[in-house]
Amino acid sequence: MFLPKKKKQSIKLDIGRSSPREKIKKNFTSLAYAILAALFIRSFFFEPFSIPSGSMYPNLKVGDYLFVSKYSYGFSKHSLPFSIPVISGRLFYNEPKRGDIAVFKTPEDNRTDYIKRVIGLPGDSIKIKDNIIIVNGKSINTKKIGDEKYKFFDVELIRETLDENIYYDVYEFKKSPTFLNTNDYKEIIIPTDYFFVLGDNRDNSQDSRFIGLIPKINLVGRAEVVCVSFDTEIGSFFKFWTWFSALRKDRLFISLRPKSN
Repeated sequence: MFLPKKKKQSIKLDIGRSSPREKIKKNFTSLAYAILAALFIRSFFFEPFSIPSGSMYPNLKVGDYLFVSKYSYGFSKHSLPFSIPVISGRLFYNEPKRGDIAVFKTPEDNRTDYIKRVIGLPGDSIKIKDNIIIVNGKSINTKKIGDEKYKFFDVELIRETLDENIYYDVYEFKKSPTFLNTNDYKEIIIPTDYFFVLGDNRDNSQDSRFIGLIPKINLVGRAEVVCVSFDTEIGSFFKFWTWFSALRKDRLFISLRPKSN
């Protein structure tokens, strides 16, 4: 008597397949890790900024996109997004150097980002007389480089050289606004943990002459490099079809550190 052979049952293993719910969970986890990594880099290493105003011409132009190092001056609550008050005081502090271009929260509201050049350090005496900056009784060396145009203003391109033989260029209007005295500033002694900052576009800048000294706690970081720049009168970073025509090809990866002789 012959019994019929049983048919072999094939067993299919569902290896590597995930349910839709598991796929969503994995994608969400990957996205969360990516966001956390980006926030970590932004808070403790480098943060991108764009320049919306002309207060730092000729060195920073409207439409510049730059990176700011967050670790240069240590970390405070202003290192974190929305200035979350997790960090008390300032950790791993390094004092800015004279000539640095620094990003900070303006003391007017402790919220808005400003970018200016550090001129006066804690303990310095500082005053401005007829456009000449006098630090600790000694005038900063200036030299006229040439004449240029800023918008419809005639300006002089001036080179300022500091004690350490580092230099940078600034703009001075040939005719200063009559309603605003930007050429003189009475002598002050900068207190501990405060800094005196100026815009490189000296007659078109809201800086320590008007908003006061910058407290150490408000420092965000040091401007390092312009990565890319777009002429905002032609296009912008957010309109990809204008990129080529608006791109300032001479402003790719421009260092923002003062030069040295």
